[in-house]
Amino acid sequence: MRKVDFRGLNLKAFWQGLIRSDSAVGNRIVPPTGFTAQLTVFSAGAMAFLAVFALALALATGRLAERWSHELASSVTVRVSASDADQDARVQAAMAVLSTTPGIGEARQLSDDQVADLLTPWFGPDMPVDALPVPTLIDVPITGSDFDSEGLRLRLEAEVPGAVLDDHTQWRRPLVSAARWLKTLGLISLVLITAASASMITLAAKAALSANGQVIRVLRLIGARDITIATAFVRRFTQRAAIGATGGTLAGMIAIALLPNMDAAGGFLTGLGFQGWGWLLPLLIPVVAAAVGFFATRWAALKMLGAVR
Repeated sequence: MRKVDFRGLNLKAFWQGLIRSDSAVGNRIVPPTGFTAQLTVFSAGAMAFLAVFALALALATGRLAERWSHELASSVTVRVSASDADQDARVQAAMAVLSTTPGIGEARQLSDDQVADLLTPWFGPDMPVDALPVPTLIDVPITGSDFDSEGLRLRLEAEVPGAVLDDHTQWRRPLVSAARWLKTLGLISLVLITAASASMITLAAKAALSANGQVIRVLRLIGARDITIATAFVRRFTQRAAIGATGGTLAGMIAIALLPNMDAAGGFLTGLGFQGWGWLLPLLIPVVAAAVGFFATRWAALKMLGAVR
């Protein structure tokens, strides 16, 4: 078995041949239709469609992690629990402590309706919240870097019995960690999709080369070089990958655009989608697919031509 000299088939010569190759000769070597053509176009389109959603997931979860981290870190909550006779007095005492605490804005006591809205996702809209022993909640916005949560917690414990400071740490860390893991999984999905696309295109190119083995032998007999034969396959499969990926990308972008927004989803924030200039990022997927098709077919063609003698 003769070994192929990869050093003699450099990328520059491949690219020049890819641009200048005659389409009629390419059609004779690589048929424009058939099983391998359909497989390449379909696999590239399907992978591009999935890549759009993986990219949207990675971007959306990144924004979600930042928003959750900012919103939960920008305020704290004070819960005041006492008997009905002492409730108002302790709430006023807690408000007095908060008014002299540096680094916070104007504290705001949540009304009964606002507390009921917070509990609705857990108890439902028909639950009589008034009958529950719900503590008074005070929303405290953080406005300065000199805010000392531990100092405020100690002051409330000493001056206002039954008052508890909640800085949302138990909520914030798992939520932000989960969002960041989802972003990582989205990026890993993009890598796996790229690898799967390269594998499918490589298999299709090898199948096409094997099916046209007799044609390749005849071309060699009349003096055709391996670079000429390989370039025809590279050109054809790169075009197929780009065409399929373009269709899959457009279909994925349309599907993302048709997703319901926050209001249409009944107030539940899904966050999946692109924003602003982010809509231009999926347009890079056909370019990446064409590059994957180029290098995958190039590798497969050079390897197979070394074996077909």
